Amino acid sequence: MQPVTVIGIDPGSQRTGWGVVREVSGVLQLVDCGIVRTASAGRAFSERLARIYHELTAVMSRFRPDEAAIEQVFTAKNAASALKLGQARGVAVAACAAHGVCISDYEPTLVKKSLVGTGRAEKEQVAFMVRRLLNVKEAAWALDVSDALAVSVCHLSMRRFAALTAR
Repeated sequence: MQPVTVIGIDPGSQRTGWGVVREVSGVLQLVDCGIVRTASAGRAFSERLARIYHELTAVMSRFRPDEAAIEQVFTAKNAASALKLGQARGVAVAACAAHGVCISDYEPTLVKKSLVGTGRAEKEQVAFMVRRLLNVKEAAWALDVSDALAVSVCHLSMRRFAALTAR
């Protein structure tokens, strides 16, 4: 199986987490990860969306992932929050599409279940499993970053499963 590099994205209107993971011969390797922060005070929402787009396209240019995995929007406090979250997710999708990267969507419950074994796992449990699977001893990641890495790991697991069932 050829090595594959995947960017995982946990979209948010204030914090968008991203994580790049490479799989080589069935071994997961952390390439890099980070967070796009958009301060809401004094900044138009369109400017915040532009920042997400530009920072993600810079990440895409730097690491040139083969595929992208983006967490689906499933809940929000109210309709206005859901709309903003959906717009941030759309910008993330556009950044990946602009680089010609194939995009897969994953529900948060599927991501949690594939890493922890239950779709109702706490974010801290997901972060713990991400560290274990990527063989990272200490990490001071924000939960948005570990969620993005979890989406990458989930996608790679789903790819392996699809390859096995296709045989």
